[in-house]
Amino acid sequence: MRDSVDKNTTFNVLFLCTGNSARSIMAEAILSREGWGRFNAFSAGSHPKGEVHPDALDLLRRLNFDVSRFRSKSWSEFAQPDAPKLDFVFTVCDNAATETCPVWPGQPMTAHWGIPDPAAATGNEAEIRLAFADAFRMLNNRISISSTCRSVRSTHSRFKSSWIPSARPRTRVNRQRPLPNERSAFSTPPPPYGGR
Repeated sequence: MRDSVDKNTTFNVLFLCTGNSARSIMAEAILSREGWGRFNAFSAGSHPKGEVHPDALDLLRRLNFDVSRFRSKSWSEFAQPDAPKLDFVFTVCDNAATETCPVWPGQPMTAHWGIPDPAAATGNEAEIRLAFADAFRMLNNRISISSTCRSVRSTHSRFKSSWIPSARPRTRVNRQRPLPNERSAFSTPPPPYGGR
């Protein structure tokens, strides 16, 4: 009986960011696609920019997302008495995580996962697009793992474990890769040569 109730449960998930113009919008788009039928995804900001970042919209369009419904909005919309009862609220930027949030209807589970802000990226067009693609990839990886849950219990535990970071994600600039002739401690030794 419990499984039949769990399979029919739809969870409401709110992604928060300060400006609600890039990361939280991308998270909403990803969960809307990945969790279709199991999750209702929303996004909002503590200080919304009023428009979605053009590079976020461009990336989502290139990935075949319908961007017509996305808009930058305040988190106060989700603190109203007639707002959807939230099951999960996730902050995806460090600024929103430190702000005092409204009281959410439904006493949702909350967690924070800091994703580097692609809207703050500098450089040429390719570097800025890469920053948006990296943020999308990080969000997609986390959300894809969590959205495959089949029951209430596993959904809560998967979201909790997958959204609480074990370490701060490294940016592309901080990655250090060994040179081609170097071996890491995790690489396997080369195979022996033909018996000589």
